[in-house]
Amino acid sequence: MVDTKRFPHYFESFDYAQMLVDFPLREDFDRFARLSRDEIEHRQQEKFLRCVARAWEVPFYQRLWGAVGLEPGDIRGLDDLPRLPIFSKTELMQSVAEYPPFGDYHGWEKWPPAQRPVVVMQTTSGTTGRPQPLFFSPKSREVQALLVGRAYALQGLRPAEVVHSVYGHGMINGGHYVREAVTHYTNAVLLSAGTGVETRSVQQVGLMKDFGATVIVGFVDYIKRLAEVAREMGLTPGVDIPIRMISGHIGRESRQDIAAAWGGAEVYDWYGVGDTGLIAAEAADQDGMYVMEDAQLAEICDIDDNTPIATTEPGNLVVTCLYRDDIYPMIRFNTKDVSAWREGDSDLGMNLKRIEGFLGRSDNMVKIRGINIYPQALAPVLSEVDEFLGEYICRVQRDPAGRDELTVLIEASRADDTEVGRRFENLLRQRFGLKMPVELKAAGELKALTQIEQRQKPIRLLDERDLRGDD
Repeated sequence: MVDTKRFPHYFESFDYAQMLVDFPLREDFDRFARLSRDEIEHRQQEKFLRCVARAWEVPFYQRLWGAVGLEPGDIRGLDDLPRLPIFSKTELMQSVAEYPPFGDYHGWEKWPPAQRPVVVMQTTSGTTGRPQPLFFSPKSREVQALLVGRAYALQGLRPAEVVHSVYGHGMINGGHYVREAVTHYTNAVLLSAGTGVETRSVQQVGLMKDFGATVIVGFVDYIKRLAEVAREMGLTPGVDIPIRMISGHIGRESRQDIAAAWGGAEVYDWYGVGDTGLIAAEAADQDGMYVMEDAQLAEICDIDDNTPIATTEPGNLVVTCLYRDDIYPMIRFNTKDVSAWREGDSDLGMNLKRIEGFLGRSDNMVKIRGINIYPQALAPVLSEVDEFLGEYICRVQRDPAGRDELTVLIEASRADDTEVGRRFENLLRQRFGLKMPVELKAAGELKALTQIEQRQKPIRLLDERDLRGDD
């Protein structure tokens, strides 16, 4: 019989009071954000070395670091960070394949099965294959939620507001930890509606109206869709549903279009991935995203050779989680999301580094006749045409001669007007230096392809090339 006394419950398994000291909220975080760069990096150093020591106990890192000749004790501080190899989802999924079903990157091997600590498990969405397991200790779970609650506060979330969340639930992480963020680290009321599959769009609009929602959080593609549904129901977004603030993932979407859809609401961006949690977020100044440097160590690295970039040139965002010193350490994880550093001083007086936010996926980039195209980058360009209805998808095909063609399918009013199509094509050629054929579609016609009502992140690329045999 297992001695259950060995198993402390969730909040007994770590020092919650100390967590709030290490990763503060509100006024205490404001004081941290105003420290000198030397003091910020001094505090990062101690956390970083704890994470490195823990990682040396994990088989995944023993292999990864040992393969480049590193031994325990070689990494003595942040100056040694570039010596550590970068890894990505590829290496994590290889670990799952070789050590099924959970992989060996979480560090459970330290404990016998009957003595393993409390753990929370989620998975990635698995849109490109098998879902990847994600693991959180109670401490890392709470820090992850705290960072989102902190971001909402920086963006102006007020006491007792009604927050409508369209993040998905199930095995993926988003909806769960946003719920934990709002309920544990704000004093707002949460409507956890989820995606359009979990709660029908018409019902979501009804919930927001009935309960007086003032804030919407989630992926902005679906948030815009809800504004359309509200109008179809005879309601005026921003009036009948008094939304004043939207906090989501804007990426390359038009902030102005999102705000206008909801009657002029303030729109804020933040960035994170399932493995790391929130990394950076806009604050009230809306001037770049502040990296949460007490919890996250961010690098922008060259897409081709992984060398760190100190300028404002775009590159892959590589992250070290400074709060993961128990379950699933994460040191130099390549998100494959492209971003860049933001220059200049903060108008809010914060000394935190800032990034530009999500600029595209380096592994979703398409090279057409020598030109790199990020599908997400098309959104702000397309929005310059009045007839654009907000939805699009890129389709890449290869003809028998081996020539690649990128066609952009666009939902537009006057979809049968060839002049509208020519305006889109001319604008795309002007901005990207590449002729991209355009196919216009009526409103709602692309839903099956983008899966806008089923997914948190709509699909923007259909790569229909047969790449077998390519180098």
